[in-house]
This record gives sequence, C-alpha cells and structure tokens, in this order.
Amino acid sequence: MTDIEYLEKYYKGNLDDAISKLNKGIPVQYIVGDVDFYGINLNVNPSVLIPRFETEELVFKVLELAKNFDNPRIADIGTGSGAIAIALKKKLNCDMVATDISEEALNVARENALKNDVSIDFRLGNLLEPLDGKFDIIVSNPPYIAYDEEIMEIVKNNEPHIALYASNNGLYYYEEMLKEVKKYLKDKYLIAFEIGEKQGEEIKKLSLKYLEKEAEILKDMQGRDRFAIIKLLWKNHDSFFFVLFNIYLKYGTILIGGKYGWKTKKIVWKDKFYWFKQFIYRCKARTYF
Repeated sequence: MTDIEYLEKYYKGNLDDAISKLNKGIPVQYIVGDVDFYGINLNVNPSVLIPRFETEELVFKVLELAKNFDNPRIADIGTGSGAIAIALKKKLNCDMVATDISEEALNVARENALKNDVSIDFRLGNLLEPLDGKFDIIVSNPPYIAYDEEIMEIVKNNEPHIALYASNNGLYYYEEMLKEVKKYLKDKYLIAFEIGEKQGEEIKKLSLKYLEKEAEILKDMQGRDRFAIIKLLWKNHDSFFFVLFNIYLKYGTILIGGKYGWKTKKIVWKDKFYWFKQFIYRCKARTYF
C-alpha cells in the first residue's frame, strides 16, 4: 500500500491537506495519528517513535519465552508509545511496569493503554532508575543509532532524536542497563533487547562482562542481527545444568540428559561421588540453561 492509498483509507480529515503534509516529508503515520502494531492500535505523534515491524518480532520472541514464567513481572524500558508494554500486557497475565525519560512520550503511552484497555504502571525516569523490586522479564528497544550513522531523511527530520541516537557507537544505553540490571533480576530471568544489525558481537561482550552470560543474537525476518536474548531459565527436567540425572546405585548407572538427548553411562563406585558433587555444586550455583 502506498502512502497515498494509506491516507485515502485511514485519514479522516481533508485529504488535500494530508497530501500536502506528506509532500513536505511528514511520515504518513504522524499525519493519520495512529498505527497498527501487533494487533493493537496506537496513537503516535512526533513525541514518540513510529513502531516498526522488527519490534513486533521482538514482542513475538518475548511471548514465546514468557511461557517459562507464571504471571511474570515485566519491565519495558524506554517505552515510548507503549507499544511493547501494551502488546505484551494484552497477551500475558502479568504485572507490567514501563519507564521513559520523556513525559510527553509517557502521556502518549498512557493514552494508548487506556485506548487498549490495559493496566500498566508508567514511570518517569532514566532507564532502570524508576524500577523497584525484582523482575522476571526486562525488555527494551532503546536508542541504538550511532551519531555518525546515516539514516533515512524522513526519520532523521521527524522522529525524536532522544529515542534514536546513542553514544559509544550506539551501545551506550545497553551498557548502562547491563551495568545495573542484576539487582533488578529474579533468580530466573529473561532480558530481551532490540539491537542494531552490527552490534551483536559487542552486546555479547557486554553481557559477559556484567552478567557472566553470553547474549544469544537472533535475526529478524530480513536476516539481519536484530535481537539480543540473555536468559537464565529452569524450564523443566531437560534444561537443568545440561545434566539432570538419576543415580541408580542398584544398577551402577547414571542417566545423563539435556538439550542434546539422554544416554546412560556405566559408572564405578569412585565415579559416583564425582557426579554427586557436580549435582550439589550446580544446585548451589543455580545454574540453568
């Protein structure tokens, strides 16, 4: 659908005025005043970014991983229009907190929550600072465009720069969050970021540095690196340690299992103490995969 066709279908005012604005380089979504996102309708204006298809993919991935939690407590950092928080709240039985540094953006997000009949705790402040307590899931689509990176003129000239650009080659906000995030995480957790297509390796380094876990980098539908997932999950019997086992003292065997399947291993008495120590060590360390 072209922008003109979009206006003809959705714009409720004078079409000539709308086309004039379009010719001046104003995004069609700002002219119409709303946009569809993951099955919900959101008001948008120049105080907030226009939600992208890639962010819908982020919501989908979080919903899939959220199945590992019961009634999770979720924080959406840098919520903007509220797109991620509202889409997740519509699909999950969860406690949702959403933060943003912009009061104007939060006003739009509150309107959208009311419009979509969801209850979200919106908080004004920088990144994680407004949070209290611990969370199961922290999700964010922060500013990640480097200041010297070329972007489309229509984006550069219309959308809020505070929501687009970040220092340190676009990595600044990821590092600021990862520095502090540990104190806001429960023992079992999920962190999900939308990222720039060239930032995957650096995000991996940051997650190792601050959380001692390497982020998993996932691609979007265009085949570009777009999402970073950092998780510590104890899903079920085949995701603990890489090994969950039953020692059969009677038969002298050990059942070793995990994401690569199950096998039995014949052990002698001197080996049994080793496996028992490994089991206790992993329990104490709360190591999950």
